[in-house]
Amino acid sequence: IFFLSFFLNIIMSCIRVLAGTGNVGLADIICTRLGIDIEPCTVKKFANEETAVEIGISVRGHDVFIVGCGSGAINDNLMELLILINACRYASARRITAVLPLFPYARQDKKDKSRAPITAKLVANMLTVAGADHIITMDLHASQIQGFFDVPVDNLFAEPAIVQYIKTNYQNLDEVCLVSPDAGGAKRCTSIADHLNTGFAIIHKERKKANEVSSMALIGEVEGQDCIIVDDMADTCGTLCKAAEKLMEGNARSVTAIVTHGLFSRDATDKINKSVLKAVVVTNTCENKVAMEKCSKIKEINVGPIFAEAIRRTHNGESVSYLFRHVPL
Repeated sequence: IFFLSFFLNIIMSCIRVLAGTGNVGLADIICTRLGIDIEPCTVKKFANEETAVEIGISVRGHDVFIVGCGSGAINDNLMELLILINACRYASARRITAVLPLFPYARQDKKDKSRAPITAKLVANMLTVAGADHIITMDLHASQIQGFFDVPVDNLFAEPAIVQYIKTNYQNLDEVCLVSPDAGGAKRCTSIADHLNTGFAIIHKERKKANEVSSMALIGEVEGQDCIIVDDMADTCGTLCKAAEKLMEGNARSVTAIVTHGLFSRDATDKINKSVLKAVVVTNTCENKVAMEKCSKIKEINVGPIFAEAIRRTHNGESVSYLFRHVPL
């Protein structure tokens, strides 16, 4: 046992985990799981708002993992990440992995109207040029974003953690119905429904403009069911709240939303407090502390162990496909 512990310590000593200021809580959970400390790193701003970073330990020849954040002050967080990556590149790190639990600008992934930018591709180019050798993220808004990169991308899934949460909190799965709030999320939702052997429904929505839904139509039977809306992102939460109302009009017994990334922009928490939603369950890919203080309906699923295990397996050259269907023990 002594020699095994000694050997593991040698392996983990070759890892350096750095974190920006966006989601230090998740970085702490990851490092605690790995049995290491976050390396000292100072992020500051000059008087003219330029971002400067200073890494307080040598990364030469090490496997560096930088935990970034795609929410909150998104532009500042993205610049922090890019500068940290570039600093590690010039400091002769052996390999640099950007850990982006929420990929920034993921919703701008296609040219859907004249003169529209494909900003997700721009972000991919920026990360690569800065010096990232590998990307780890979770529940990309569109999985095709992986193709924007010329370096490996591991798109982890929150599905195993969501399935575990549902099994723990719902005793009778025969009375549970999984609901997709739009056609785009149907594949994600049906995958969870098939895994749990529950019912499935979908809500068709039409938008006047971004963050504003004009009409909704429910497809499926939800009467007497505990409905769970499954989505990848909760921004202003207008869609979630209107979808919940539509389900209650269909005589659903209760409505809960389970979302991977909780952005909670503008007055999202006020909308949730006033809505018919029983709870909004999000993972900790984003910093949720402020939102949870404002709204008691917001609950959190910890996906830190999934990222920690992905980092360990990446460092050791092991497959991460196990994490696509299982939560690490």
